[in-house]
Amino acid sequence: MEIVNLYLVELASLVNEMSPYLLLGFFFAGLLRVAFPTRIITRYMGGANTRSVLNASLLGIPMPLCSCGVLPTGIGFYKNGASRGSTISFLISTPQTGVDSILATYAMLGLPLAIIRPVVALFTGLAGGLLANRADRKADRKAVGKNIPETDMPGSQGGAESNTEAAPERTVRELFRYGFVELLQDISKWLIIGMLAAALLSVLIPADFFIRNISNEYLSMLLMLVASVPLYICATGSIPIVAVLLMKGLAPGAALVLLMAGPATNIATMAVIGNAMGKRSLWIYLFSIIGGALLFGTILNEFIPREWITGWMMPGMEHGSHEHHTGWFKWVASGTLVLLILNGYVMKLVTRRKNRRVDEKLKKEMMGKQIYTYKVEGMTCNHCKASVESGLSKLDSTEGVVADPGINQVTLQAEDLSDSLVKKTVEGLGYTFKGRLS
Repeated sequence: MEIVNLYLVELASLVNEMSPYLLLGFFFAGLLRVAFPTRIITRYMGGANTRSVLNASLLGIPMPLCSCGVLPTGIGFYKNGASRGSTISFLISTPQTGVDSILATYAMLGLPLAIIRPVVALFTGLAGGLLANRADRKADRKAVGKNIPETDMPGSQGGAESNTEAAPERTVRELFRYGFVELLQDISKWLIIGMLAAALLSVLIPADFFIRNISNEYLSMLLMLVASVPLYICATGSIPIVAVLLMKGLAPGAALVLLMAGPATNIATMAVIGNAMGKRSLWIYLFSIIGGALLFGTILNEFIPREWITGWMMPGMEHGSHEHHTGWFKWVASGTLVLLILNGYVMKLVTRRKNRRVDEKLKKEMMGKQIYTYKVEGMTCNHCKASVESGLSKLDSTEGVVADPGINQVTLQAEDLSDSLVKKTVEGLGYTFKGRLS
């Protein structure tokens, strides 16, 4: 019973420390959504030059998109004419950070890491984009020398239209809807998992675990890399886990590797990028993220004293102390966050039921039209749902599209529809087509 009480105290402390900054981050995320709709970004990403790559990375850093949410957006830019380099830059820098995760990093890990995270995201995004552009120029020269048509460039995607989301209305309502509903729905699962896991690690792992068992800083960096690359953890959800591991003796460089490689890489993301942009782009993507994380992790270990990192962290975690004295404001913020998360799940359930009722209504009321249902995997959030619906709605004869990420199904209403065309469109968006159900 004592360990349960200890766990609940630790969990409450983590939630109290993060909640005010998360709420502020969600507000700024909504503000970014209204002020800078994703559609306008395309104009800054079209050139195969350093400026476009830098623009893509700078625009991606504050955007609160996880690795699953950034895929349809980035691939949409690519098919709409963005260069390969700027697309790779956007795909690398965006999931590593976000305005919400930067503020949460400051809350729990302190100012140094809150500054270092976007700097690494900028560096890795810029490096990956420039490498991709250089590889494209080499490929172009070889193609010209062999008189091979240049068909692997983003401008030659068969006139593909943009599959990015329509620009949202610039209203206060949209600001709060996106920041405190849509975004929260997308990250709440991994945020909850991160907090629960962090509290458990804090209770179970001895204070000097890493110092006694894994004292080699570079071995711990490699272990964090092996653990983080294939698995998914969002930029915000990784923060409480890293905070606990740092206080248990994990080297700052290894913590940075987890913070950068964890959110930006996972098996699903790698499969989509390899399928949509080619194996060459995938290898550049992985090399830039892994190389950048290890490089900056080494710099952090060698040139920045550990005390500069841990000295800025939230009070009360060091040396396993659990006597947290939080004010009423933090408790109010925590209660508000919990209510918003619950509201997000309720609204997601309501929306799912509404979509299913729409499916049934279409099947009953539309005479002379056919309903097509397909199994599509890889849809994990609202961005995925919007991307699939937008892409498939552009097909000829399609009059209605409903994507349900919860059951991995897409229902289309059309007079006549080719399964192969649906497959090509779905896979072009970066998702896995598993065939027709009905």
